[in-house]
This record gives sequence, C-alpha cells and structure tokens, in this order.
Amino acid sequence: MKKFFILLLLFVAPVLYAQKVDTLSVYSPSMKKEIRNVIILPKEYTAGKAYPVLYLLHGYNGNYASWIKIKPELPEIASLAGMIIVCPDGQNSWYWDSPKEPSVRFETYVSTELVSYIDQNYSTRREPAGRAITGLSMGGHGGLWLGIRHQEVFGACGSMSGGVDIRPFPENWEMKKQLGDYALNKSNWEDFTVINQLHRVHSGKLQIIIDCGTGDFFYSVNKALHEKLLYMNIAHDYIERPGIHNGAYWKNAVDYQVLYFANFFRAEKP
Repeated sequence: MKKFFILLLLFVAPVLYAQKVDTLSVYSPSMKKEIRNVIILPKEYTAGKAYPVLYLLHGYNGNYASWIKIKPELPEIASLAGMIIVCPDGQNSWYWDSPKEPSVRFETYVSTELVSYIDQNYSTRREPAGRAITGLSMGGHGGLWLGIRHQEVFGACGSMSGGVDIRPFPENWEMKKQLGDYALNKSNWEDFTVINQLHRVHSGKLQIIIDCGTGDFFYSVNKALHEKLLYMNIAHDYIERPGIHNGAYWKNAVDYQVLYFANFFRAEKP
C-alpha cells in the first residue's frame, strides 16, 4: 500500500525536465512497408539497465502520434515509472491479421516485428514480465486481442473504452473491410472479437485491466466482458466511472493504466 501511494504521488507531482521522444519507421516484412512509431524513453535511460516496455495503441482514425497529443505528459510519466513507452501506427486495422486483406498484418507487426525491433535496438526486459500492451477504443480492442493471443510476449494487457465485442457494430469503423460483410462472414466476426478469446487466458499468467466510461457507447460490451471474466473466474481489474468516448476520458484513464502496469513490472514473479 505504501508503494502505491508513493507512485501515485510521483504521477501527480510537477516535473520540470524533458525526456527523449523519437519518431521512427520500422520495416514490416509481413506487410512490406515502413510503419511509423513514437518511442518515449525515460529521462535516465541508459544501455546498462533493462527497462520494461508499455505498448500504447491508438484508436480508429488515429495514428502513432495520437497518444502524445492526448497525453503530452507521457514523457514525464515514462521517466517517473521507469519504463519505455511505444506508440505504433495501427492505421484502421483493428490490430488484426485480416482474413480478407493479405496486406493487413498488424497483429504480426505489433506482437512480433515491432517487439523484436524494440528489443534489438533498446535496452529492454525481454520477457512477458517486462512487457504490457493497452490502448483506447480500437486500440483497447487491440490491447486485449494481442495480449490474450500472445501471452508468450505480453505479461499484462488492458483496454480503455475498448471495442471489446465488435458484433453489435457490423457497419462501423471499416471493420468489414478487414473481416468481410457480417451477413456473409459471421464466423470471422465471431472469431475476431475479444470477448470470444477468453478461453485462451491461462490462469495466473496474464494480468488484465479494463476501463470504460458509463456514458460510452462501448459501455455495455465492456460490462459484458467484465461479467464473462467473472463467470470464468479470470482475475482482472475493472474500472467504470462517469465519462464518454473522448480524449478527456482517455487522458485520465491512462494514468490508472500506467500505474497498474508499473506495479505489474515491479512485482516479484514466482
């Protein structure tokens, strides 16, 4: 409990120094193109220490720079939490390897190609206990989709206002470009939604945090995901509070998520 309050104090304390923020392109062999990413290093970054990495995913119609615009304090937070933050560009892919579009391989890009690049070029903890992934809206779906499906890569995952069950929204956000029309491709829509991936969660292996505002159009699917996790006896943290699907909510929500992942990175593993 003492560590919790110390860390919370650090997050709200004023910070007067600047950290290093890089924008770089990483080549994706699976998609045969360069993908842009923001890399945020803690102020005291040194090659002599291995740092945990938080992968932070943007939402629909966003890009690699979305998070630094929503939360300009991310560099200071990275320093105070002692972690590297990576914000990849996911275009409007929903972070899937599309069954319909062979050129869309953002699950492979983020979980394999980008992670490999970061581990090869930065001083990182190269184990699930040193990696977490989360995001907002489409990126909230992506955070859980990639975390659940790649537990050999990520030890913790999360979602903020995430589209955690896509089936009620068959005409929205270009999803049918990736999955096909719902009426003709129902199996894709069943297989590519987060709420139907919970059977993959290994007990005690993956830490999960979910956050959604009660006025959000995704609130009902997040509540349903929470209830299914409870039914399946899968440990997780669930947060709901007044709020809608907007930047003000995510600017606040990311503080809770970073705190959760910082505690995860600090925890002694069995």
